[in-house]
Amino acid sequence: MTDDPIPQVLRAAAFAAERHRDQRRKGKDASPYINHPLALANLLAHDCGERDPTLLIAALLHDTVEDTGTTLAEIELLFGADVAAIVREVTDDKSLPKDERKRLQVEHAAHISRAAQLVKLADKICNLRDLAGSPPGDWTRQRLREYFDWAKAVVDRMRGVHPQLEELFDREYLRKPGSAAEG
Repeated sequence: MTDDPIPQVLRAAAFAAERHRDQRRKGKDASPYINHPLALANLLAHDCGERDPTLLIAALLHDTVEDTGTTLAEIELLFGADVAAIVREVTDDKSLPKDERKRLQVEHAAHISRAAQLVKLADKICNLRDLAGSPPGDWTRQRLREYFDWAKAVVDRMRGVHPQLEELFDREYLRKPGSAAEG
């Protein structure tokens, strides 16, 4: 990486935007999917002061392998082995049943690298924010509660990695449907 990481971070944002261009979030407002990886990178950089360009690039690219035709080899070629390694750690194997993928996320959360844990924490925070603010129209309150509880199970396995992110997660978790803070 060059001395000035900004061009590479912006290139990753443009790459993610291109790869996710036809995707929308599941919420009622169906926002453009690119808003999600941008929110992760912004959360890490702005709210938590993270300045590692490898981490921010991985946050921007965290769903490209899982949700687009992008390969890890492509990520490595374009953005380096360190970025590809983080993306690999946070990418679910879509060939597995959903329940198995969710179980593996909980199981592996404590064993992934610190950078991957930060991306995963930011992802869970952003997902809870999105679900609380614009839940998918076809999700029941029970499904929302189950997602919040599953996300907490993942985050609980990473406790101690970044207290500030964990505090942000805990605040979002209080918005769980049916909780006293919901609204």
